Amino acid sequence: MPDADLAVIGAGPAGLAAAGAAARAGLTVVLLDPAERPGGQFYRHRDGDDGRGHHHWRDYLRLAGDLEGVHYLPGHRVWHAEPGEPHVLHCLAGNRDERPVTVRAAKIVLATGAHDRALPFPGWDLPGVMTAGGAQALWKGQGLPAGRRVVISGTGPFLLPVATGLLKAGARVAGVYEANRPSAALLPLALDPARAVEGAGYALALARHRVPYRTGRAVIAAHGEGRLESVTVARLDRDWQPVPGTEKIVTCDALAIGYGFTPQLELAVQLGCAVEDGPDGSAVITADAAQATTVPGVWAAGETLGVGGAVLAMATGALAGHAAAGTTPPGALLRRRARQRRLAAAIAAAWPVRDGWREWLRDDTVVCRCEEVDHGALKRAIADGARDVRSAKLLCRAGMGLCQGRVCGFPVARVLGVPDRPNRPVAQPVRLRDLAYPDTSRGEHR
Repeated sequence: MPDADLAVIGAGPAGLAAAGAAARAGLTVVLLDPAERPGGQFYRHRDGDDGRGHHHWRDYLRLAGDLEGVHYLPGHRVWHAEPGEPHVLHCLAGNRDERPVTVRAAKIVLATGAHDRALPFPGWDLPGVMTAGGAQALWKGQGLPAGRRVVISGTGPFLLPVATGLLKAGARVAGVYEANRPSAALLPLALDPARAVEGAGYALALARHRVPYRTGRAVIAAHGEGRLESVTVARLDRDWQPVPGTEKIVTCDALAIGYGFTPQLELAVQLGCAVEDGPDGSAVITADAAQATTVPGVWAAGETLGVGGAVLAMATGALAGHAAAGTTPPGALLRRRARQRRLAAAIAAAWPVRDGWREWLRDDTVVCRCEEVDHGALKRAIADGARDVRSAKLLCRAGMGLCQGRVCGFPVARVLGVPDRPNRPVAQPVRLRDLAYPDTSRGEHR
């Protein structure tokens, strides 16, 4: 017997919307998430947060209010999923003293989100260099700035809220460097006036604090003795190769880098869900108009289908919840999804990752941080016959560390010239004893 009609994995905007829609339709719903508070990265917040500085906070309050009808299990990391009747989810619950928990559900909605995508360059492994999402999480979750003087580099609209968040946290932002060009980047805003207004607010905040915003430029190296002290910024050509003679040094004690996001598909792959190339080239779950995957009884929502922002995530989550419950969704929800998908595709086209970044690499540039594999070792593996990510892992250990390629998988695949496809039998780090005795507790939400 299942513990619930539906298990929703992930309590971000998509997961909250899915759980609420299904619960209102009468399903018994379990909502699992590794964090201690609901909301995911977009709604990450501290105790007593009144929503100032958050976009769509009223939507969050509405979604969180629906948790009264949901068995919400915070602090639960799902490390393995088995398809069947019912589906079986193996979890680790708690923080310091994790204990194994098994949840069985007749149906599943995957709303596992995405993680930051970073590109390697000389010095990116110095203390003080972090992802843009990491810098934002530090501010949202702890109220702390990433540093006193911060540089932001990468591509995409996400750089702007990160910059304004750091300013609110008390940091001085020494510059925002967008690798792509503004002419193409501004076109998607015409599809969504609300985002245009939001973007204008970010621009005003940067102007008010006199933060330099430079396009067609990126940080191509970081420097410091023991920790970050400065970065090299260079102008890039259309393919992102550095233009000789344009380099300049910018002093800073923190650097936030962000080159988009990679959907977290480990559990989807474990369940046997088909994947395909998304608008930005990342693998995404294949789903139909009802958010159903190729596995019976499994639906997908949010950024597992491609990164498109919180509004799209909430729409796909609600649609997945309706589909799991067998109820008809409102037409407005379908129209919202269609509109936001068009916007997401336009954004992906306007802010691509171009291949010239590989010219930033030197032979001694670390590519896989977990295993300390440098670019030279990866090139030797290619010379020895590596033709895909797996063979590169076997020949030089790239992607064999704790993160299992979550950080280095994209750049390694791009250097090899092949797609990055997730294939991790374990979705989260797990102890051997939990592998040996995974079923000591069951259905603890009751």
